[in-house]
Amino acid sequence: MTTGGLSRARGAAGNQSFIRDQMKSYILERGLKAGDPLPNEQELMAQLGVGRHPLREAMKALQAVGIIEIRHGYGTYVGEVSLQSLEDGLAFRMSQSMAGDLRDVQNVLEVRQAIEVGLAEDVVAHFSAHGYDSLESIVERMEAKAESGEYFPDEDWAFHQALYEPLGNALVIDLLSVFWRTFAQVDVRLPGARYSPADAAAWHRDLLNTLKTGDADAFARSMKQHFHGIHTRLGE
Repeated sequence: MTTGGLSRARGAAGNQSFIRDQMKSYILERGLKAGDPLPNEQELMAQLGVGRHPLREAMKALQAVGIIEIRHGYGTYVGEVSLQSLEDGLAFRMSQSMAGDLRDVQNVLEVRQAIEVGLAEDVVAHFSAHGYDSLESIVERMEAKAESGEYFPDEDWAFHQALYEPLGNALVIDLLSVFWRTFAQVDVRLPGARYSPADAAAWHRDLLNTLKTGDADAFARSMKQHFHGIHTRLGE
């Protein structure tokens, strides 16, 4: 919150966007991290020149997206920003889409596919240098469950997580987990015949076998094929 911003705030007591922007600037300019304390309500009211009600409403909005954390009886702190609001919004839109044209369900699937296919070269480079044992054990568990006619959502996510975690981009994992969980909520309600456990296990075995060839283009094609069964259920 710069000095110029403080003087301008005097005429913006009801401007929620302004208050939120000033709070974000305060955190960024001071390099504050999750868990660091923020000024109390009285101090913020004085610094910003705003009333209690608009300040509280702005702080609630910032808390909703994880930028701040209000600990009642203790104070206000910098929050750990998560993708929860994105996940909640996507889940709602996908549920709405189930009663319509399935466009939002298709969109989520396409974004997830774009990320996974787009990372093919990096994935191949990493596992070519470090081996495939972690993935092999997951696929073997999938195949064992498939032989018993069981689906294996935990192993499925574990496989994709294991593919991308070594790349060191936590945002990729966070985004994929959001897409994964929101899609799982509507999966059983999708139209069309669901692929079998054996089909799903075969797709992952093919992914692993193609990964072992060290051919990034072939792995990208295999990843696209992995999504084929879901695209078919959506009528694409």
